[in-house]
Amino acid sequence: MRRRIRSDRGQVALEYIGFVPILLFVALCGIQLGWVAYAEEQADTAARTAARVEARNGKGGEAAGRAAISSGLGASAEFDWAKSADAVSVTVTLTANSIVPGLDAHKASATAVMPNDDPDDPEETGP
Repeated sequence: MRRRIRSDRGQVALEYIGFVPILLFVALCGIQLGWVAYAEEQADTAARTAARVEARNGKGGEAAGRAAISSGLGASAEFDWAKSADAVSVTVTLTANSIVPGLDAHKASATAVMPNDDPDDPEETGP
């Protein structure tokens, strides 16, 4: 009986060591999911801010959009503009790097359209 009990010593430690990488991978995947969701929200916020400022002032939209993004994502921000007499549209694309080995970086993109309220816009026609 004693011999059998002694042969089971260390079994839990071995099982724990085998399971720890799986737990770490699941935790990293959860963090990655949160990071991607955060990048999507930041892209949406930047697009709305940039479009609103550009529509009201006719300039400064990209600077306002960059200011609305956290510093960790701001360096990767790309702004694509479409401006007409009626509306200002901006698409912001951010790159969220992967923290999980083997996954590619995620491109978060959002588009916002605001009515063009710029009174100095030469394209805008009034009554």
